[in-house]
Amino acid sequence: MLKKLLKKLNRIPGSKLHEKLDNEEAVRRQVTALFGILSSIYGPDKLVLRAGKLDALSLMRSSVVEDRVIALQRIVFENPTIEERPTPDRIPEILNEVEEAIANFVARKTVEEDLEKRVNERMQEKHEEYIKDIRTQMVKEQSGPENAQTLKKFAQLEKLETVKLSKSTYELVRPQQMDQIIGQEQAKRSLLSKLASPFPQHILIYGPPGVGKTTAARIALQEAAQLASTPFAQEAPFVEVDGTTLRWDPRDITNPLLGSVHDPIYQGARRDFADTAIPEPKPGLVTDAHGGILFIDEIGELDPVLQNKLLKVLEDKRVRFESPYYDPDDQNVPKYIQKLFEEGAPADFILIGATTRDPSEINPALRSRCAEIYFEPLVPEQVEEIVAGAAERLQVSLEPSVAKTIAKYTIEGRKAVNLLSDAHGLAVYRAGGHAEEPVVIVEHDIEEVLRMNRLVPYVKDKEQDDAPSEIGKIYGLGVAGFLGSTIEIEAVAFPAAEAGKGRLRFNDTAGSMAKDSVFNAAAVLRRIAGKDIADYDVHVNVVGGGRIDGPSAGVAITLAIYSAMLGKPIPQDVAITGEISIQGKVKPVGGVFEKIFGARQAGMNRVFVPYDNRRDVPSDTEGITVHIVKTIDEVLGLVFEESVETIAAS
Repeated sequence: MLKKLLKKLNRIPGSKLHEKLDNEEAVRRQVTALFGILSSIYGPDKLVLRAGKLDALSLMRSSVVEDRVIALQRIVFENPTIEERPTPDRIPEILNEVEEAIANFVARKTVEEDLEKRVNERMQEKHEEYIKDIRTQMVKEQSGPENAQTLKKFAQLEKLETVKLSKSTYELVRPQQMDQIIGQEQAKRSLLSKLASPFPQHILIYGPPGVGKTTAARIALQEAAQLASTPFAQEAPFVEVDGTTLRWDPRDITNPLLGSVHDPIYQGARRDFADTAIPEPKPGLVTDAHGGILFIDEIGELDPVLQNKLLKVLEDKRVRFESPYYDPDDQNVPKYIQKLFEEGAPADFILIGATTRDPSEINPALRSRCAEIYFEPLVPEQVEEIVAGAAERLQVSLEPSVAKTIAKYTIEGRKAVNLLSDAHGLAVYRAGGHAEEPVVIVEHDIEEVLRMNRLVPYVKDKEQDDAPSEIGKIYGLGVAGFLGSTIEIEAVAFPAAEAGKGRLRFNDTAGSMAKDSVFNAAAVLRRIAGKDIADYDVHVNVVGGGRIDGPSAGVAITLAIYSAMLGKPIPQDVAITGEISIQGKVKPVGGVFEKIFGARQAGMNRVFVPYDNRRDVPSDTEGITVHIVKTIDEVLGLVFEESVETIAAS
């Protein structure tokens, strides 16, 4: 029928594209013919309805040719706003446009009819199978996965979503700006400079727990993104993951860090992909961090194999996926899956890893690709400042002694905030839970929290009546996890019952290297004091049985034995680190920076450091005097304030 209409349209007088109408009668016949075609297309009734909707019914029934032309325009172009009355010389052009529009419409309808006919033929060929599938699909769509029980559970979840508790205290008091992170000025400046560069570096952050490593990294990205020199966008992602809890499958079935492939035979593959045997790659956190920061806390705990895989991603800046089920010629493979297999997933990010481990325990290949930043332990004054800032953000008041008390029991900012939070809860409970009343945390609150947590002072206070010096007792220095501390070493010496048959006793739990230091001390003492340790019964004790890892207590052990054998008291405000050679030289040790910090925390006034460690001494040694020594002779001279010749003569 539509093809007949096309032929009829071509037979309308004057309907050729470039033919001009010569008289008004020809125009009338052409207009009438066009209305006849529209009536054939829409039907008489629907044409009247269409004309009524387009405000063209009266114009269509008019005897004036111009009005009927306007009606044609409105109906064909579906535009009721056409008002301009055409001039006689414009009418042929308008009618040509109308004819073109009708012809296009009829042609389109013809094509649609042909397509519909073919579809019907195809459906007829596979009628049974197709109808069955359609019915099954319709049943699924109508019924869906929901039932009364699932809808009830969904409603319960929705109800739970409406209940909100306040944020945790730590979230509330967490620093939001870099200047709110107390201490670490040099580390913060170094971190910002490495991210603000046009070529930002991967970074490893070392330091004790609770000093702001994670928070500093997050804020550093925010501040770096504000600078024009940095490649980070304003919305650059900060993806955080804990290396201690990150689990992965060596077969790459599961790898939340780098991504994995869900092969169709494994549980977890999408049903449509499983049915068509198409593997689906799942990008991991490295792709989520594309264009931003991937922060791995406790990166030293990350699986060594996974660390090596991560190094490959750092080099390529892409993650590659492989699967024996992938067929590049399969037409059913979606474009995104094909792109992931062919090109990989983008992973151009900056890695920031934080750890409490010693640098020597970190993968050397990882260290070589990263700049290294060291966060320092907090001093009591800084802990007090953290507590004061947290109290201000909590909008609570503190008794003056509360912050100082907390600082005695921890050197971690996070732990200090947790103790304050516990005390805050006690204060609110003590006040009867009245939120409108101002909360004041008193000394009794924090003391009760400390008792409940079974905490002991991190640093033992030195009593005013302590003896200023003691015979055979000295403080060595140790370090563990970036935290320095004092090691109490004591010695006693008695003349042996028989000369040359003295006995030597030492803590086996202190370690073999510390025991070797005792024998080195014996050789040195014979040289400088002329005393043979074999003539004495000597007992050297590391108080508490603490293990001394590595050669670092030789000088302290030498002084303790010397003091016990000669009866010379040692000042108790002195701490010493360094190993002793049998020639009396003070040898370098590790962890000097942390050891000096530990000595200052313990209230020492002086600390002795090997000459070869002089570059490890921090620039800020306020509150403590650092002596750089090369030999045991210098140490004895400074500790006992007498020359070596005097010592030998005595």
